[in-house]
Amino acid sequence: MSESIGGGNHGAALRRDGKSLVIGASGIVGSHIVKRLFLEGRSPIGLSRNERQEPHAKWIKGDLADPQSISWPAVEVIYCTASARLLADALPTMATPSLRRVVLFTTTSISTKAYSTDPEVQARIAAYASAERDVIVCCENLGVTWTVLRPTMIYDEGKDQNLTRLARLIARFGFFPLCGRGRGLRQPVHAEDCAIAAISAAQSVRAANRVYDLPGGETITYREMIGRIFDGLKRRRFIVPVPPPLWLLAFRLVQRHFPGIKAEMGVRMAKDLIFDGSSAVADFGWKPRGFHPSFDFTERSTVGN
Repeated sequence: MSESIGGGNHGAALRRDGKSLVIGASGIVGSHIVKRLFLEGRSPIGLSRNERQEPHAKWIKGDLADPQSISWPAVEVIYCTASARLLADALPTMATPSLRRVVLFTTTSISTKAYSTDPEVQARIAAYASAERDVIVCCENLGVTWTVLRPTMIYDEGKDQNLTRLARLIARFGFFPLCGRGRGLRQPVHAEDCAIAAISAAQSVRAANRVYDLPGGETITYREMIGRIFDGLKRRRFIVPVPPPLWLLAFRLVQRHFPGIKAEMGVRMAKDLIFDGSSAVADFGWKPRGFHPSFDFTERSTVGN
């Protein structure tokens, strides 16, 4: 999906040597943005609540929730992989005359989970969507171009809270219980590919004032996705299909041991969650990798996580 909204400084190209601020620079996508900007010979600036000294970036200390307390540097691009709500509230304070593009990461869940049967999930997604809209409106009011990137399921082996969590369960128990046949389609996307997309989009005139879905390089079933996690752990695939009613019953019995996993997860294994990345391909050369993860943690190191 690609959406074009509003006007703004649509035709302005960005200099490749312009300074950039990365909000969420210590996260799985933000850290890759910092590294890639550094490798391209640029000097990105990272925002952190704690004192940091790392070679890839110049760090400023501050909390986005308190933008008035920060001396914001003059930059051309702001990349935000953190809270869109905090960014929307802070942008009027952050923006300097040099700012020309804001690249914001949100999520495809804005469209897939908007009608979730879980009230908590529905409220969270509504808040995401509202924050995304507010960032766009704020950019328009400031005369700054923007690009919104909505990745699918982001992974970065050993670091993410999506597929790595599943890999840890598999490493611990040696099998994976599948709700039904797991035929729902998925497009996992690597965090580094998301970073590449962000930098490319920031340089693209065509990507100004547009919203893009960022699916991964392959469309596979949920079952095959789990199978490739087994492969990435160098373990024999041991996937156990469980009838949905029995899966939900078993889930309720063990839910207290896995508080981060929702019962709805089982139902969603049968649903297709796929998106069209062709606009991103056309506008800024989106070219994500196929899904072949590799995990190197051991069973002993994962039991307590």
